[in-house]
Amino acid sequence: MLGVLLALLAAGANAAASVLQRAAARREPDSRAFSIGLLWDLAHRPVWIAGIGTIVVGFLLQAAALGNGAIALVQPLLVLELPFTLVLASRVFAGGLTAREWQAIAAMAAGLAALLVGLAPSDEGVAAAGLFRWVTGLVVTLAVVALLVVLGLRGHGSRRAVLLGAATGLDFGLTAVLVKVVTAAYAQGIATVFATWQTYLIIVTGPGGFFLLQNALEAGSLVASQPAMTLTNPAAAIAWGIAILGEPVRSGAWLVLAFAGAGAIAGGTVLLARSELFHTHHGMPPPSPRGRPSAQTDGIA
Repeated sequence: MLGVLLALLAAGANAAASVLQRAAARREPDSRAFSIGLLWDLAHRPVWIAGIGTIVVGFLLQAAALGNGAIALVQPLLVLELPFTLVLASRVFAGGLTAREWQAIAAMAAGLAALLVGLAPSDEGVAAAGLFRWVTGLVVTLAVVALLVVLGLRGHGSRRAVLLGAATGLDFGLTAVLVKVVTAAYAQGIATVFATWQTYLIIVTGPGGFFLLQNALEAGSLVASQPAMTLTNPAAAIAWGIAILGEPVRSGAWLVLAFAGAGAIAGGTVLLARSELFHTHHGMPPPSPRGRPSAQTDGIA
């Protein structure tokens, strides 16, 4: 299936972007959170620019995947971004993954297969959602994002990274839903895209999620922010796909398999989040008190 292949490529691109941006953003102190100056400084770092370019590639791949498959199918595949990220980070920041971590990756892959087989999502026969359902979904989603941001700003270190990572994932999940609608509109002509109100909402949620992402990466370790971001993104998208867009999924006993798969994904994520490699930041120099690079380097500038 073309949609599956494109989603896997998007997950790989997103993983590369996370590692590149984390390599740049980790040198900034917490005091610069939600500062325009943070983005200004990052914009002067080639590795950050490379990360932005990779984000664009990932977004285009994801949009193409959403145009060729149900959102409840495409977005769950993006959880593979986490193992992809850790594998790449283990190479970039020096070190390797342990047997337990490879087992966690295998558990996530098996869980993902079980989830998708159990749900068997499809976008065939999906009717346009009414305005009331759209407004309800938007209000609930944006309220949760705002709450996570407020709680994140009150925390520090890993707590802040987790909360901002979760907020970022929800925003990206919502953006994926909007992109899905816009790609469907594009099939009817470019004029339909500009006549679709969801197109203009992407202009808000897209940059908003990008800004949250930078602050989540700056707030703490990659492993602190990435699991929350990786899990809330497909969770939000699946909920939207089923409850708002009305994508058909299996029911009955098949849901047992789907929930078991979701549990395996969550369990594998927790195990990966405990990776000593990324908690201790092997090969990653600590920032100086003023947020400037220390004398030690990690080979990425």
